[in-house]
Amino acid sequence: MKKTTLFKKLILDKEILVLPGAYDGLSAKIAEQTGFKAVTLGGYPASGSLLAKPDVSLLTLSEMVDHVRYIVDAVDIPVFVDGDTGHGNVTNVARTVKLFENAGVAGLFLEDQVFPKRCGHMEGKQVIMAEEMVAKLKAAVDARKDDDLVIMARTDALAVYGIDEAIERGNRYKEAGADLIFIEAPESVEDMRRVCREVKAPILANMVEGGKTPILTAKELQDIGYSVATFPLSTIYAAAYGVKLVLEELAATGTTAGCMDRMIVFSDFNALVGLAKVRETEALYYANLFEILQKANKK
Repeated sequence: MKKTTLFKKLILDKEILVLPGAYDGLSAKIAEQTGFKAVTLGGYPASGSLLAKPDVSLLTLSEMVDHVRYIVDAVDIPVFVDGDTGHGNVTNVARTVKLFENAGVAGLFLEDQVFPKRCGHMEGKQVIMAEEMVAKLKAAVDARKDDDLVIMARTDALAVYGIDEAIERGNRYKEAGADLIFIEAPESVEDMRRVCREVKAPILANMVEGGKTPILTAKELQDIGYSVATFPLSTIYAAAYGVKLVLEELAATGTTAGCMDRMIVFSDFNALVGLAKVRETEALYYANLFEILQKANKK
């Protein structure tokens, strides 16, 4: 089954799809080995990991696509990525879809913020006219080669115009061809229930630790009516915390011995990234060469 087809199926299944954030190939591989069925990459963790900068449209389309290729190559599960505002008008949106599709993603999402956008849980957001976003979504749908490539529409209108406008946009974006709808940053469970009740499409919930939306369990989100739950920043937050701890230990004591129990060490890491399989492949292809070398050495 194609990854796009599988991803769409996972979205439409009765059981909610939980998408952990994968900010690089390693975190994606860990997610896959942990048993997750798909992963997601947002602009926030990509900008944070690559540039050490906030999510304010500093990362270019080509940088994001290059980064995505590494993640897609690292795992066998579907990868869902952030297309931001589409990086321009309808022409740019079409190119954004083409480049991400060629990179092997299972889906991407576009948002209706004014460029330069900002993280959905930051203050001061502005959104474009709904009509312009509808045009972008139609361009995105027309640009994809694979009809199963998932295109999600995100609206940040709730923070700007309120929940009524956000729900109206969600339904309009579904009518324009979006497969999945994401209304960003509801601040109460009541609003989350209303979104799921009134938007006639599969809905995604975004769980940001320290953000505006209440953090609920996957089961609670499923019961509310969500089809997908993302935890896009959990891994990069945990990684940053872990790096900070070990470096503070090293700076204070001159050794990492005191935090070895909180680290993956040499042999475990080699197992994680598949060193044994690499060695098996090398042995398979070089078997005859090794025999020739051994005979040559005996002479």
